[in-house]
Amino acid sequence: MAVATTNQHTIDSRHGYAILIMTAGSIAISFGGLVQRNIEIADAWQTIFYRSLGMMIGMIFIIAVQYRGRVLSTVTGVGQLGLLGGALLSVAGITFIQALTHTTIANALFILGAIPFFAALFARLLLGEKLRRTTMFTMLGAAAGLGIMVVQGINAGSGFGNAMALVTAVSFALYAIIVRYKRQTEMLPVMLISSAIVIPVTLLAKSGDMAIPLRDILLCLFWGGCLSGFVNWAFIVASRHLAAAEVTLIMLLEFALGPLWVWMFIGETPTLWTVLGGCLIILAVALRAIFELINKARPEQTPSTPV
Repeated sequence: MAVATTNQHTIDSRHGYAILIMTAGSIAISFGGLVQRNIEIADAWQTIFYRSLGMMIGMIFIIAVQYRGRVLSTVTGVGQLGLLGGALLSVAGITFIQALTHTTIANALFILGAIPFFAALFARLLLGEKLRRTTMFTMLGAAAGLGIMVVQGINAGSGFGNAMALVTAVSFALYAIIVRYKRQTEMLPVMLISSAIVIPVTLLAKSGDMAIPLRDILLCLFWGGCLSGFVNWAFIVASRHLAAAEVTLIMLLEFALGPLWVWMFIGETPTLWTVLGGCLIILAVALRAIFELINKARPEQTPSTPV
């Protein structure tokens, strides 16, 4: 099997564009917490079901418009690694909602904030990617911000919820590695595969009981079809030009901005630690993006090494 490796990740001419796309996606999905706060009746499994249904509808529409007569070949083109990526993404989607339900937000943020570090580790072990100095400095700044956000809440929360958050972080980091490795392949169908796995699982978990108010259904569909759909599309596009650790690092904006929207729109006041930590994350990612946008792009070289 030939695995694409590189001793040091370099950048191509669309590196800055990829950062902007991923930043926009992270800002969009940061409203997910606000949507969740406005869901009144649906429990975790029902929320997962309708959110996944919304994502499936959104992805079918995007793929049908973009590829038209080549929908089937596009879906089957993801191969076995695409199926594995879909399975990992489905696990991450289920465990993410379970984590938010069974542990504190602080604990969930701390553990999920480790995604870029897991991604960097897996990328180094599996793809041979080395981080550039600017990425390492950004990761340190973001890690400090996450630590500040949860410094007074890390000891709270259940063991089950913490375990679910850890599974989410590892699963998504491995999914990020697959998308990065298969960056020359259209990986949007992976989200269809994920939804196709999640929907029957949730139906079994709830014994088919998915009766919730129309308002909750619409919120979940919007969350999955628009917010999650957009950020996953942005993630796949950005992964073609960014290292795995870079693209997951920018995702931390979701955790930094999420509490801000809840505070602005429904009056849930964040703690001082949350504000300070969130500002540090935003500053670290913003400086990273600015540096890349002003830095002259270099051609990307990704040799293939047999293993």
